[in-house]
Amino acid sequence: MADGEKQRFAAQNKKAFHDYYVLETFEAGIELFGTEVKSIRQGRLNLKDSWCSVEKGELFVYGMHISPYEQGNIFNRDPLRPKKLLMHKHEIMRLFGEYQQKGLAIIPISVYFKKGKAKMSIGLCKGKKIYDKREAMAKKDAMMEAGRDSAKYL
Repeated sequence: MADGEKQRFAAQNKKAFHDYYVLETFEAGIELFGTEVKSIRQGRLNLKDSWCSVEKGELFVYGMHISPYEQGNIFNRDPLRPKKLLMHKHEIMRLFGEYQQKGLAIIPISVYFKKGKAKMSIGLCKGKKIYDKREAMAKKDAMMEAGRDSAKYL
């Protein structure tokens, strides 16, 4: 495979950008079993209600649903089991320090394949207030409406 190979996204957490301000992003490997990787390659993954937590110096992702692989039979694992994320110890401790001191959340943003390995992009996030969400939706709607109006005159 070429070094300049593009990343192939398996899933994205679009709700993360709606509910949180993403302050900083990190890349982490995911500890998975074979049938889970095959299921992710088929795109059978949901990040919507997932979050990350640091326990005993290790980073885990909770709530990430990987549907069982159809041909996996006895080798399939629990779809909602906590998955360990692989990062350097100093990165985890830095993330944990900011997460604890500032009251931030660690949220999975996307899962993708890079050089054949499953990777996860996680973000250090600050929660949005309801009025911030409304404001963002109003801007998005205004941009879509402006795009529709300009398309009428073409």
